[in-house]
Amino acid sequence: MRPAELERLTVAQAADRYVELVRARTVTGGLSPSTAEVYARDVATLVELAGADRVLDDLTGEDVDAVLLAFARKPDGRSAAGRSSPAGGPPGPGAGAGAGVGQSPSSQARFRRSISALFKHAALVGWVQVNPMLHATVTAKERGGLRPHRRALTREQAQGLIGAARRLPQEVPGPGRRRDQQTGLRDGLIVLLLATVGPRVSELVRANVEDFYTNNGVRYWRIFGKGGRTRDVPLPDDVALVLQAYLEEGRPAGGEDKALLLSWRGRRLARGDVQAVIDRVQARVDPDRRRSVTPHGLRHTTATHLLADAVDMDAVRRVLGHRDLSTLGRYRDELPGELEVAMRTHPLLRGEGPRGAAS
Repeated sequence: MRPAELERLTVAQAADRYVELVRARTVTGGLSPSTAEVYARDVATLVELAGADRVLDDLTGEDVDAVLLAFARKPDGRSAAGRSSPAGGPPGPGAGAGAGVGQSPSSQARFRRSISALFKHAALVGWVQVNPMLHATVTAKERGGLRPHRRALTREQAQGLIGAARRLPQEVPGPGRRRDQQTGLRDGLIVLLLATVGPRVSELVRANVEDFYTNNGVRYWRIFGKGGRTRDVPLPDDVALVLQAYLEEGRPAGGEDKALLLSWRGRRLARGDVQAVIDRVQARVDPDRRRSVTPHGLRHTTATHLLADAVDMDAVRRVLGHRDLSTLGRYRDELPGELEVAMRTHPLLRGEGPRGAAS
C-alpha cells in the first residue's frame, strides 16, 4: 500500500538510503556482501547517468530509457584499455582491444534488475508516485544485442583454446622471466577449468586448494556458488592431471594459505585478472581458430557443447549450479551445422539399412 504523502528525494538521496538498506540485508544473511556491492555500484551509476540533483519522482519512462541506453554504451571496464593483467605478468594481448566497446548483454540485464529493484522499493515507501520502469520501452536489440565474444565458442575454436592451454607448461620461459615467475601451469589450468567445467568467474577466483579432493580415484571440485549453495563436480582426467601438476610445481610457495590461483607474488587472483589470462592463451591459438571470449562466454561454451553432445540436461544443470532446468536456455547457443548433424545421425534411423535394401 502506497504511503499517503510523497517524499521528494533527489536521485542521490534516494540512492544513499536504498544502498544503506541493501547493505543492512547482508547482516541478516538476506544478501551476500558481493551482491550488495553490485547493487551499490549499479545504483551509483544510475545517479551518474540520471543526475544526482534531479528529483527521483520526476524521472519518466523516457528518462529510464535514456539511462539504459547510456549504460549500454559505456565502455566495458573488463575489456577497456589498460585492463590489469595477472599480477606480475605482462598485459594480455587483448588489452585495449575492447576500448570503446559497450556493456555486455548480461551486464545490461543486471543493471536493469538493479535499478528496477530500487524503483520498486521507491514506489512502496513513497519516493515516487509511479514506478517509471513500467514505462521504459528500450528493448535488448536497441541496447546492442549479444556480442559475438559473449557467445559459446565453436568446437574448433574451443579445441584450439584448450590445445593452447595444454601446451603452456611446455613452452620456453620468456626472456627476463625467472623460473618462479612462470605462470604457464596456472594459466593453462584456468582456461581448462573455465572451458570444461564452466564455473562462474567469481567461483573460480574464490576457489581454495582444500576445495579439491579425491574420492574413489576421481578428482572433485567442491564449488561454492550463489546463495551459499555448493556442488561437487568431477574433473575430466586431463584437467585433474594439470591441477595436480600445478599444485606440485606451479603454485607459488609461501603465498596465501588457502587460495588455489595465485600470482607469482603469492596473492590471490582477482576477477579482472582472469580475462587477461584468457587473452594471453588466445594469442597462442592459430588465427583461423581464434575468437575472443570472456569467462562467461566459456561458461556458455561448456553448457552448449555438453548439451549438443546429448549429455543429460539435469547433469548439465548440476555442473553449472542452477536450480532448475529452465535456466539452461540462457546458456545454450546455436552451433554452425548443428541441425544438419542432428538429422544425419537421427536416433530412429541408426542401424537401419538404406531404404529399399534387400532383406
